[in-house]
Amino acid sequence: MEKTKLKESPVITVKRSKTGLGIYTKSEINKGDFVIEYIGERISNAEADKRLGMYLFELNKRVTIDGSSRKNIARYLNHSCLPNCEAWIKKGKIMIIARRKIKAGEELTYDYGKEFFNGFIKPIGCKCVKCSAK
Repeated sequence: MEKTKLKESPVITVKRSKTGLGIYTKSEINKGDFVIEYIGERISNAEADKRLGMYLFELNKRVTIDGSSRKNIARYLNHSCLPNCEAWIKKGKIMIIARRKIKAGEELTYDYGKEFFNGFIKPIGCKCVKCSAK
């Protein structure tokens, strides 16, 4: 795992994307830079199983973050099969980090993982840039 450069977050905006709302960067982001933290209510995994929400992010075997609050801007990060960001879990926090250099104006995306993909995305078809190009 690379060392994360924790510095000031890039300037981002939420706006319409191909799949609803998405996050776009207004500034260039370097590979390895911190982008945004995925925040929300910490709940047990048993409670998460009851809620069945789309913004649930499993932190570990016991705790899930429910990121459904609109205060959690990171909830607008869309899935991509060829993402420019990735989620790192560090010290009980979910940090979104740039996987590569990202140009100003690009939509920020990460891979939601196999379980989410199979349960929510696959049944309706993936609409990410990589899959839409097929």
